[in-house]
Amino acid sequence: MKNNLSNIELPKSWKMQLKIGSQDDLISKPLNFIKDELKKGKKISPFPNEIFNAFNYCSFSNTKVVIFGQDPYFQVKVANGLAFSGKKNSSIPASLKNIYKEVKDDIGYLVNRDPCLKNWAKQGVLLLNSTLTVEVSKPGSHSNIGWNKLIERVISALNKKKNIVFILWGSHAKKYQGVINSADNLILKSSHPSPLSAYRGFFGCRHFSKCNNYLKKNNIEEINW
Repeated sequence: MKNNLSNIELPKSWKMQLKIGSQDDLISKPLNFIKDELKKGKKISPFPNEIFNAFNYCSFSNTKVVIFGQDPYFQVKVANGLAFSGKKNSSIPASLKNIYKEVKDDIGYLVNRDPCLKNWAKQGVLLLNSTLTVEVSKPGSHSNIGWNKLIERVISALNKKKNIVFILWGSHAKKYQGVINSADNLILKSSHPSPLSAYRGFFGCRHFSKCNNYLKKNNIEEINW
């Protein structure tokens, strides 16, 4: 069932790296909040069985880039658990259209063209929203339910791996800059790619070529954007 939380958990490989169990507050606190919201009849985005898709499609060992967003898309049946990604057969969300425009302007071509970014995730791009869930039609509604603690643990684990490209888009994502080890990793920052802010620094940021140049310099396979 899409709204059944009983079997929703991080992949074992991530749980081992993050040193957390199924009942750890980092997981149980936000999931218990969501469970109570569902009992009240509220709708959550993405579907509960998709909440941890960023980790399902990008293993810890494969992670070389982290792209941070804000909330999942708060419209019904758009978000799929990967930041900025939409469901396979949906229309391309406005923020993703701007991302694709910047990719093409930056590197001259576009490999991925549909609403779903699983192809990026499978290459080692952890598409992580700063808040993993949101109540439908209420942006920012889950910003204080505890997801930040899990995100900070993820960053801490990746800091030890080193040579990770952290891409922070928007003010919510930039809040995590302080827990990223900038000496051993690359941090790229700009405004959010949404139509409201893309012209305030996202367009022209050239994050995709800068990311690949850094990976290449460190003998890491580049991303086919």
